[in-house]
Amino acid sequence: MTLFGTSGIRGPVGETVTADLALSLGRALGVDCDRVVVGRDPRASGEFLRSALVAGLCESGTDVIDVGVAATPTVGRAVGWRDADAGVSVTASHNPPADNGLKLWQPSGQAFDSDGQERIEARIAEGAFEPAAWDESGSVETWDARARHAEVVRADLDRESMDSRVVVDVGNGAGGVTVDILTSLGCHVETLNAQPDGAFPGRPSEPKAENCTSLSTLVAESDADIGIAHDGDADRMRAVADDGTYLTGDVTLALFARAAAEPGQRVAVPVDTSLAVADYLAEVDVGVEYTPVGDVYVAEAAEAPDVAFGGEPSGAWIWPDHTLCPDGPLAAATIAALNADRPLADRIAEVPTYPIRRDSVEVEDKESVMERVRERVLADYDDVTTLDGVRVDLGDAWFLLRASGTQQLVRVTAEARDEGRADEVLSTARDCLAPARE
Repeated sequence: MTLFGTSGIRGPVGETVTADLALSLGRALGVDCDRVVVGRDPRASGEFLRSALVAGLCESGTDVIDVGVAATPTVGRAVGWRDADAGVSVTASHNPPADNGLKLWQPSGQAFDSDGQERIEARIAEGAFEPAAWDESGSVETWDARARHAEVVRADLDRESMDSRVVVDVGNGAGGVTVDILTSLGCHVETLNAQPDGAFPGRPSEPKAENCTSLSTLVAESDADIGIAHDGDADRMRAVADDGTYLTGDVTLALFARAAAEPGQRVAVPVDTSLAVADYLAEVDVGVEYTPVGDVYVAEAAEAPDVAFGGEPSGAWIWPDHTLCPDGPLAAATIAALNADRPLADRIAEVPTYPIRRDSVEVEDKESVMERVRERVLADYDDVTTLDGVRVDLGDAWFLLRASGTQQLVRVTAEARDEGRADEVLSTARDCLAPARE
């Protein structure tokens, strides 16, 4: 049984994610936890999933600190604040409204790693848990962690005030704490889609460029200095410059990394990150450490003492000196501060952008296909990374062949510093895949 993906357990409610699963996870987690923080995003299904999860924890004798509807980074950071053993966010993050999920957190703010996930999966599969005695069941305490999150982020930022005009698109999610933080810093804040609603009526939850056109238009046509967008649980953050330009994930990653890292340090990024990030950071002697795709892997790499920052172009940003949890509100305050010091439009003009090509190829058995691809590529190329699929560094370009996490597909990505070379490398990558499909 495989329950956990790259970002916890997620899937359609009533199919993959059920009250029975939440109850079993609570029981399994309660085996070795005395205290657990629980919170959820605004999805309607989150209420009964939370109830089932809490029931399983309390039945196991585990005390629960219930923070209610809260941003996932609020839950992740609250584990350490309340000296808890673990945290659980009932959320499907940026997925559609019909989905929900469960994501587990360690006291460091890092999501459960592979060992922790496997331990929970095994207990659920084996039914390896016992209820506590009738008079030793766990208690439930409610706690408003939002105010604590706002206070901590303001302290993390170490800045007195910002006289900036900011539009925050909360995306009908749990990220209202960002408004609290920016307001406390002296910003003039206007909101979009600020009412929590798990149906996400204002826009789809994922803050992609095509879902943030209202934000981009409002920022461009008003006197706003910057726009901020979150997904449903506010672990992701995307930004819009004052001219309405939506910042790509790679550009945002490059800006955050360069501001966080000193010469000689490194930043952790997934294997599908643009070559432009490495080029931009090399100008100031900052290196890149590649990881598998998924914020848990970025967080693991960010634990190294010389790694100053970790991020995924999808919008997850990690400052290991503060927390190993992707913190969208901290990212929002940080990029607003960068913009206040120097406009984003000026900063992004300095980050190179290169042509990138993407394709998806249907296969019958992605695991066996990728095994054959791996063998061939390792035999034909010298600079190969197999952390997550197969990534080949060609010096002036790279390509990646990676199995889809949810479908019988192999994702093909190629990037170079000019258009013709990018097309050539994509063709090379396809050639590596073709024999493996036979």
